[in-house]
Amino acid sequence: MKSLEWVLKNEDNLETTIDSRLGRRLYKFLTPEQAKSLGFEDVEEDKEVIPWTEENILKQLKEDVEFGIKKATGHRGLSAGLMWEVCNAWCNILENGLELDDDHYGYYGHLLFKSIDEKYNFGLVTEKTFDEEFFEKW
Repeated sequence: MKSLEWVLKNEDNLETTIDSRLGRRLYKFLTPEQAKSLGFEDVEEDKEVIPWTEENILKQLKEDVEFGIKKATGHRGLSAGLMWEVCNAWCNILENGLELDDDHYGYYGHLLFKSIDEKYNFGLVTEKTFDEEFFEKW
């Protein structure tokens, strides 16, 4: 897994911008000083900082995959696309080999969401999540 220091120095390599939805999630893991260094404004000086551990990153990833699946199955293209970016960035941070390029977006990002769910056994995707009806609506 990449270190938080790497993320702070290489945010541009995450293929998303720090002020995006990923940035709002990263904020939870940042000290006030780190948040300010990345340009966050109105930083709470006494904010709780979630420790940068694989367990905590996976917890956040699961929440993001669940939200992405909800948007994908609801055929919410913009929201699903943004969550695809966020989940893809977490995969980059975790160095789990699941990062996909735009050519592998699939239908509403379903390929990445399904791959992550399978790798970590989140149990969010069933055989009916992305079934024939899902694809027919496309």
